[in-house]
Amino acid sequence: MIETVNNWLNGLSDTQSLLLFTSIKAVVCFAIMMTMVAYTVVLERRLCAWIQDRIGPNRVGPFGLLQPAADGIKAFFKEEMTPAHVRKVLFTLAPMIALIPAILNLAVIPFGSNIGGQKMVLADLNVGILYTFGIVSLGVYSIVLAGYASNSKFPFLGGIRSSAQLISYEIAMGMSVIPIFLYVGDLNLSAVITAQTGTQLGFLPNWFALQTPMTFLAFCIFLVASFAETNRTPFDLPEAEQELAGGYNIEYSSIKFAMFFMGEYANMILVSAMMVTLFFGGWTLPWFGLDQPATTLIGGVLHIGIFLGKVFLFLVMFVWIRWMWPRFRYDQLMDLGWRRFIPVALVNILVTAIWLWWQSGK
Repeated sequence: MIETVNNWLNGLSDTQSLLLFTSIKAVVCFAIMMTMVAYTVVLERRLCAWIQDRIGPNRVGPFGLLQPAADGIKAFFKEEMTPAHVRKVLFTLAPMIALIPAILNLAVIPFGSNIGGQKMVLADLNVGILYTFGIVSLGVYSIVLAGYASNSKFPFLGGIRSSAQLISYEIAMGMSVIPIFLYVGDLNLSAVITAQTGTQLGFLPNWFALQTPMTFLAFCIFLVASFAETNRTPFDLPEAEQELAGGYNIEYSSIKFAMFFMGEYANMILVSAMMVTLFFGGWTLPWFGLDQPATTLIGGVLHIGIFLGKVFLFLVMFVWIRWMWPRFRYDQLMDLGWRRFIPVALVNILVTAIWLWWQSGK
């Protein structure tokens, strides 16, 4: 059997081999992302329970590890209600769009070095960051359509809030990463990771979050904007249970309701992966030679594990902040975005450009 498979693989052309391995990587990436979405929910519930001195889900499977399967089955089999007053086509389309931006952006994230001569990235685009921000901007359509299609007051207000919030913080987020690409001189995300290899001061990782005050400030802006872009506390104003009774998803039930939250957690994973790639060296560790492309299968798998470990730490931070910080008022949210972050990001770009110009003249 193995010999037959090897003969078949050897008979493939280079184009066919590339297409096959890219398809396998795409399927595996999608499966891993959906698994992470499911278990991020378990992480959130367990961490929330720990903070509030409760136990959390612990009945379904060992240590509650099968809770996502139980939740999924429950969501599928609950009665689905479509109110008579909604715009049915848009009402059905909105939750379907929720997952699409995160899945599409997964294509350009380098989640490892290489395995078997294959780069661990689905599409190593030269304009990877432009592709990312172009697709991220589509995420607002899901919530806006849900609010509009519900044909109800509170969902509509939630959709309007979300559109203003996401547009505002996309500007700050986009400008925050410009200093990184001024340093790198390339829009390719693999090149960004390569620029973060090695150490500084003898032992510190050469990650952009630690390199200069400008890149650290860029990370801080990107981090806060990530909370706003994913509608997470303290920026979950489109839902705001006390004000909007749940916001844009009030009229939804069953699996449609669940798909919005699947999209939220998928976007959390995406922005965590982006922060790891842009500011924390991606799949690299500066010690034991783990910042160089792998030459063995074990090394390639280890790099993927390093990347996923860093993403996991950011997911823990997302969850922890939800249960520790109060929600902003809407005027405070908009003031922070337009009057604080955007001017600071502009100044940061200017200072970085002057610093690099001065460094080049030395």
